Amino acid sequence: MQSPTIAIPLKKTDEVDWTTPLRQAISHSYGDNPDNYTNEIGQLQRCRQDAVRGAGSDQTARDLLYKYFGQLELLELRFAEIKVSFPWYDAFTSKLTTQTSLAFEKACVIFQIAAVHSTLAQQQHRGSPEGIKRAFYYFRSSAGLLTYINENFLHAPSTDLSKEVVKMLTGIMMAQATEVFFEQSRDTKKSDALVGKIASQTGFLYTGLAEEVRDFMGRGIFDRNWVSLIQIKAKYFMSVAHFYRSQVETKESKHGEALARLQVAETLAKEANRMCNSFTPYALSSYSPTLPADSSSSITELTKAHLATVTAAREQASKDNDLIYNAVLPSEAALPQLDKLAVATPIPIQEIYASTDVQAVIGPDFFTRLIPMGVHESASIYSEEKAKLVRSENARVQEADDEAELGLRDLGVIGPQIAKWRDWGDGGVAAAGGADKAEDERYRYEAEIRSEEERGTVRNMLAELDKLKMAVGQDLDSIERELEIETRDCEANRVKYQEFWTQEPSAPLTKDLRQRLRENRDAFRSASESDSKIYSLWASVEGDVATLLSGQALPDVQRSNSINLVDTDLSIDDDDRARDDVKAKVKEIDERVGRLNKVRRERGEVLKDLKQKIQDDDVSHLLLLNRRSQPGMDSQLFTAELEKFRPYQSRITATLAVQEQLIGEVAELWRNLTTGKQAREWARKWEQEDRKAKESGGRYSRVREIYAEVRDGLSKGLRFYGDLNNMVSNLRRDASSFTKSRAAERDRLISSAETKRRLQSPSSSVLPTPPLPPSTSSLEKTFGSMSLHDAGIPQRPPPPPQQASHWQPPRPQAPMSPVRAAATPTAPSAYPSFPAPPTHQPARAPAADPYSGLFTAGGAFSMEPPRPSLPSQPTPQAPRQPSLPPPPQRQPSYPPPPGQSQYPSMPPPPATSSPYPSYQSPPPQQPAYPAYPAPPPQQGQWNQPPRPSPGPAYPPPPGQQPAYPGAYPPPPPPQQQNGYGGYGQQQGGGYYGR
Repeated sequence: MQSPTIAIPLKKTDEVDWTTPLRQAISHSYGDNPDNYTNEIGQLQRCRQDAVRGAGSDQTARDLLYKYFGQLELLELRFAEIKVSFPWYDAFTSKLTTQTSLAFEKACVIFQIAAVHSTLAQQQHRGSPEGIKRAFYYFRSSAGLLTYINENFLHAPSTDLSKEVVKMLTGIMMAQATEVFFEQSRDTKKSDALVGKIASQTGFLYTGLAEEVRDFMGRGIFDRNWVSLIQIKAKYFMSVAHFYRSQVETKESKHGEALARLQVAETLAKEANRMCNSFTPYALSSYSPTLPADSSSSITELTKAHLATVTAAREQASKDNDLIYNAVLPSEAALPQLDKLAVATPIPIQEIYASTDVQAVIGPDFFTRLIPMGVHESASIYSEEKAKLVRSENARVQEADDEAELGLRDLGVIGPQIAKWRDWGDGGVAAAGGADKAEDERYRYEAEIRSEEERGTVRNMLAELDKLKMAVGQDLDSIERELEIETRDCEANRVKYQEFWTQEPSAPLTKDLRQRLRENRDAFRSASESDSKIYSLWASVEGDVATLLSGQALPDVQRSNSINLVDTDLSIDDDDRARDDVKAKVKEIDERVGRLNKVRRERGEVLKDLKQKIQDDDVSHLLLLNRRSQPGMDSQLFTAELEKFRPYQSRITATLAVQEQLIGEVAELWRNLTTGKQAREWARKWEQEDRKAKESGGRYSRVREIYAEVRDGLSKGLRFYGDLNNMVSNLRRDASSFTKSRAAERDRLISSAETKRRLQSPSSSVLPTPPLPPSTSSLEKTFGSMSLHDAGIPQRPPPPPQQASHWQPPRPQAPMSPVRAAATPTAPSAYPSFPAPPTHQPARAPAADPYSGLFTAGGAFSMEPPRPSLPSQPTPQAPRQPSLPPPPQRQPSYPPPPGQSQYPSMPPPPATSSPYPSYQSPPPQQPAYPAYPAPPPQQGQWNQPPRPSPGPAYPPPPGQQPAYPGAYPPPPPPQQQNGYGGYGQQQGGGYYGR
């Protein structure tokens, strides 16, 4: 039967509101939204409710208290100054105490855990080894928890947490733990000396408690039954200690001391048995809930049995001493003191919470997302330390790998060098695959080229490219002619009808069309340059491709001949022995290289594991727990944590040593393989044949590469010209629509102008306005009728001098400008042929004619390169009238010049050799139009008001057209043609965007 033990009573508490204080702390201390932590706050609230409200004293209650205290520890590290009202009732006096400190809450929770541990120890069945172990552990852990309260929480506000009470409770737990150990030693038949020492220690502890417990009982703190039980056990265990000591002395033949101790033991046993009568069994359950219900009966039977044992032993010892030993009995005071043995120590709370089972019960931190700034800083420092370690190990591994790679390559044990020795050992066949290697490449390239040609030959692609290119060029030329003819027709009628011509000039309207035309022509020109490079590449390989497709080898390709050891100065026997020796050495080299590669792979795996381990390592939790430690503890923590990576570093170091050894062995084997006369001779011939094979294969490879390059360029060119053809077709459709609409508009305006001129001409004094020349089969006559120097038009006297800003009559034709000369086509085209300008005209100053800049800068033709000219043909030219002035402007308020009558109507042109009508000249004495006012200053190029004075009667032919400032804006800078995937851009000598 086991002796009864004392359990610590539990404290009681009321509800606590964690929500409001935590929300305020999160908002003020961390600046975060408290709504983001509603779930965490709720978890903490439920955790306290489960742990301290309604929980019992079993293992479930223990685990809930473990978890709650662990979360309180973590919470205090984040919210050290949080204020929450914690109401707790005293475990002995039931007095309510309320504090707002987290320390008070923690102390109360620790007290609860100690109380639960004492109850769990009390509940264990100590008749089994497992029960004894658990009881021993729980009594010690309960004492450790109580010791933690005394050492860390000062100025306790309640009685149960006061130092005296906690110390008393700690002593009780330690005495009971020693008692449990005594029971285990007694039941396992340990030596009497050992059992006696443990019993003496137990009695000593209970005796000390018995002297102190009376004071607490008088103050009404402890239950009187506690006092009685402690006093009984003090007497009982001292009696047990004397009994076991007497057994030892009997064995030592100290019969007198043994008999004296038995007498003392019997006296103490009687006192213990007598004190058991103070227990009231029927009142234990009511007044002493912390004691077992059978405490009275169990302690009574225990002391009674012990008393019987001691009495029997004393009687036997006394009889033996009287009959046999006759030893003198010493007095009780003269007996040596009993030896004691401390077998129980308190278990610290740190050891309790370091257990993996307890950590699993606590679980993750509720507020793990809230990391204090100090912890962040320390974690960053630790991360940098880990990064340094990774960089150091990575550099070591990389350096070792590079050293191994370079060492093997320098030796030649990887690549073609070892391959030739392996071939020798296998039979010494042709170098680098033999003569068949070049032939294999030829067959392979021939098959590839033939497959490409079956999908479409290069010649067909070239023909299709030329066809598309010609179509695009013709369309561009056609668009250019249409726009030029439309512009000339418009300006010719403007000069002819003067103020009656109201059609808007063509330049602003055709600006977009000319810009598109210029861009397309630039792209076309750039693509032509790429075409030339493609033609050149194809010309360089066309013959070789044809040779390959015919199934023949290229004529200038060298053929490799197979070599064998019989080509050297070796006999057949020497050949076999050399081959076997080479084969054995190559095998050894391969084996060492394989081991070296395995070592490298293993080192890489170790480095990978190290990186993963470092990446997963997180010490934020430890840093959080270490916040309250002394300054400088972080560096010690970092050093201790980095030590867990030491095994990985050691494994990497070991692989480096193995690699160095293997490289040395490979170098020695390679020297043995490559030295010797036979080896050098065979290697020389092998290299010669290998070089020939490489040269042959390189020639076929170059032909294949250039062929592929040509096909790729042609494919891009065909796509480009197809896209460009579509764009040019759209441009041509837009230009044709524009010119047709302008032609219809001119027809209407010509009819209207003719009518106005006839109606406004005086019938007597003004010469009739010359009509348009009759339609001829060529456009030369049409433009010739507009010449200022043609015959048949009456001469005018020169106009009076005018200001520079006024209109000036045309001067002798200046030589054609270089820009105009470049823009004027000379090759056969659909253009009308115009009379060639005379080459003997003197240069003249720039005219003030507002149309003097026509067809110069800004036109789409200014960028066109000169076209090849055909043999010049004599062009008939109309007779010139150098003195012919422009016809006078009709002035209804001025009389006609003397000697002339007004034109009542326009007479038909006379049938002369000239296509232009002739006019009678006014008398020579007629003044040069004194009544004509000076024309107003010019206002701009096209936004000017109607011209008050006429220009020349007809524009000069295209070859003699004067400069026309302002008719077209200056050409914009060339633009990159990137609308076709880079086709046509010339960079670094490429073609089609390559």
